[in-house]
Amino acid sequence: MALLPILRYPDPRLHKKAAPVETVDENIRKLVADMAETMYEAPGIGLAATQVDVHKRVIVIDVSEDKSKLLAFVNPEILECAGEQVCEEGCLSVPGIYEKVTRSERIRVRALDLQGQAFTLEAEGLLAVCIQHEIDHLDGKVFVEHLSKLKQGRIKARLAKQARITA
Repeated sequence: MALLPILRYPDPRLHKKAAPVETVDENIRKLVADMAETMYEAPGIGLAATQVDVHKRVIVIDVSEDKSKLLAFVNPEILECAGEQVCEEGCLSVPGIYEKVTRSERIRVRALDLQGQAFTLEAEGLLAVCIQHEIDHLDGKVFVEHLSKLKQGRIKARLAKQARITA
């Protein structure tokens, strides 16, 4: 396994739409393992392949307290949404920024597992938010783009300042 570099917003590569995975093979399983290691090390609860500059429809998520319930989704697709919730979100590509975002409260998602078998999962609460957030990445959208243009401008300015300080 290897740690992968995480792209930082507003890197234009974060806006690239991910391509569907044709075959779940050893390369995809290695990508998932590397993404999981990267996510846990960061630390985070979700990571999309787009965030590590791999433009394939793959996400990993673990919202458990003890980091023991890794979920991998290949070619995830939301089938149904219901309700509405507002949650404070953060993102490994937008470090140190947390903002309230409105998402569906419950979703049903279909994806492939690491053996290439299709499955569906019903999710609510934090898991539903995380799945929606990561699928947004696969579609080339970062969570701050759900916010007003004014807030987006402030976030870009704050991140630019952070980059100058750490440079």
